[in-house]
Amino acid sequence: MNDFEGKFTPSTAKLDLKKILGALCITFLLALAASEDEDILWKNYHIHVTNNLPSGPNGEPSLLLNCKSKNKDLGLKAMVKDEDYTWDTKINVWRTTLFFCHAVWVNHKEIRFDAFKASRDEDRCLVYHMSCLWAVKEDEIYFSNDQLFWTNAYPW
Repeated sequence: MNDFEGKFTPSTAKLDLKKILGALCITFLLALAASEDEDILWKNYHIHVTNNLPSGPNGEPSLLLNCKSKNKDLGLKAMVKDEDYTWDTKINVWRTTLFFCHAVWVNHKEIRFDAFKASRDEDRCLVYHMSCLWAVKEDEIYFSNDQLFWTNAYPW
């Protein structure tokens, strides 16, 4: 009698296959959970926030902008007129991806706003190269998904 006789049967092969499939499913779910911030399974979105505020008297930056998600701080940027703050993101598997910004119009006003919210922007930002476009102006912050039509989104 060799070492394999009596140990390998069709029922043990099914059991081993179930264990392997179960382990693969668990591994896949753990990989998804580990990449919650930006899951590689989804499309890449481009977010642009443009400063349309007038520069200071000596050309100094008029807008301070800091954007972040729960897991990633993109950093503070001092922006002059027409400067663009951009980044890319993907929507996580739970579709809860959120990037918010704190904008300070130097010596005037400040506001916090959602620059990318998966539940709101997943479809509307598909129109123009997967982009969400924001313009910070003197009266408020505007949104566009095509660079043609701008809507008032966040009043100061």
